[in-house]
Amino acid sequence: MSITVFTGGTVLVDPTHEDGPLTSDAIAFSSGTVVALGAEAAALADAEDAQLIDLAGGSLAPAPGDGHAHPMLGGVEALGPAIRAAADRQGILDAVAAWKAEHPDAEWIVGGSYDATFSEGGLFDATWLDEVTGDTPTILRAWDYHTAWVNSAALAAGGITSETPDPALGRIVRRADGSPLGTLQEAAANNFLADVVPAFTLEQRLDSIERATREYATLGMTWVQDAWVEPGDIEVYLAAATQERLHTRVNLAFRADPARWRDQLTEFVAARASVRELGAERLSGETVKFFLDGVIESHTAALLAPYADQPDDTGLPNWDVSELTAATTAFDALGFQLHLHAIGDAANRYALDALEAATATNEPRVRDHVIAHVALLDPADVERFAALDVIANFEPYWAQCDAVMRDLTIPHLGQPRDEWQYLIGSVHRSGATISFGSDWPVTTIDWRPAVSTAITRHSHAEPEAEAWLPNERVDAATAYGAYTAGIARQALASDTRGTLAVGRVADAVWLADNPLAIAPELIADLAVLGTWLAGTRTFTP
Repeated sequence: MSITVFTGGTVLVDPTHEDGPLTSDAIAFSSGTVVALGAEAAALADAEDAQLIDLAGGSLAPAPGDGHAHPMLGGVEALGPAIRAAADRQGILDAVAAWKAEHPDAEWIVGGSYDATFSEGGLFDATWLDEVTGDTPTILRAWDYHTAWVNSAALAAGGITSETPDPALGRIVRRADGSPLGTLQEAAANNFLADVVPAFTLEQRLDSIERATREYATLGMTWVQDAWVEPGDIEVYLAAATQERLHTRVNLAFRADPARWRDQLTEFVAARASVRELGAERLSGETVKFFLDGVIESHTAALLAPYADQPDDTGLPNWDVSELTAATTAFDALGFQLHLHAIGDAANRYALDALEAATATNEPRVRDHVIAHVALLDPADVERFAALDVIANFEPYWAQCDAVMRDLTIPHLGQPRDEWQYLIGSVHRSGATISFGSDWPVTTIDWRPAVSTAITRHSHAEPEAEAWLPNERVDAATAYGAYTAGIARQALASDTRGTLAVGRVADAVWLADNPLAIAPELIADLAVLGTWLAGTRTFTP
């Protein structure tokens, strides 16, 4: 039985302990768990098979996780043009042109993801892409992954004309004459990708998920919630687990379809069983995902009152309220964890109402349901997360007044709703569990700048900037704890992970400094020196 002993730095045993962060000066791992702390751990360094690691003045902390991400989507971005790095619309076109030149025989150009602020209202014209793509069908996903930009050849491939009606739960943005502009929103984009665009091969997707989870490991992370799993993705994950190509744990959230969720009741039970039967420690499939609405920036988030700049529009809800209640109740009765995407204040209220109804209807049990994003929350609903014991999963990197917020989100909402966004501090103070995620590839995969933003409510690159909604800031221990203890609960592992107490699973990250003790802006660049998943080192610089 080998033993790994860490000394020479600070061990953050439990950053969120009720009496304040618990620390130690030594820790020992064996057989995948924490077996000793302090002097008892240091004494184990003399064991014959012990490996001693000097933390060199740094910190060993519970490993963070990602409570809401799309690793498959993030991984396949590398297969297309590098448009994410573009600084403007011309930069996107240049990247597409360069990719086409390097892949002259490609039947399609598929890429992600572009910055919607590069065109007024987030609307992009097919003819702009035509200039660099010619007759090669092209589709680019926006950073929000609810919108796509296509060229004329792609519109033709999909049979989209001025006569094509909007699909259910989607929009084909049109010119004044009714012809399609080239911007597809919600189901119009997603259906196009599913039904028209050729799928990536199994091996390409395997490479992508391995690349994505390896990147998570380099950041010190050991668990990821894939928050959008389609039937075809399941075989990829099963193969990745079987071939030992997962470098973090991944939990799958199967997407509930408003049109056929009743059929999915048996399908998802079978999918969950296939994952359980594999018995892979790094793969689980315990969750069902509901998309309740879209995003504020494209006027598709569901609002309680109309948009400030479109007074006849309250958004595009994906579910009828009664159907949502019936579906959540049915999946809850089957023992699934529920994970509800809710951006608008109406969507968040509908999500809370549906979870309340499911809990009241079904047998009592431990529930760890999640509402993800909680972007716009009516203050009247803040206390309901704690009252219903629902996890609020925020993406804290969004809690700053950046170009998207300034140019799109705030003008769409108007006052006072612009101040109802990302109420992290309020929800935490109410007593609810908060967890953090990235929504990668929508925004950065990196937890470090996101922790900094949660603490400061401004960009780490502008340390003197004014905090946006400063009352919603949280301290460093709370922010880091949302990535550790909060994630452990969301991962259905609150009794085994989330801290480095004796007996807990040895999921840990070695950081160059103590994230609870340095200036929050410095957390964004804090070096990761090692990652351990159940005592196995998954990253070495």
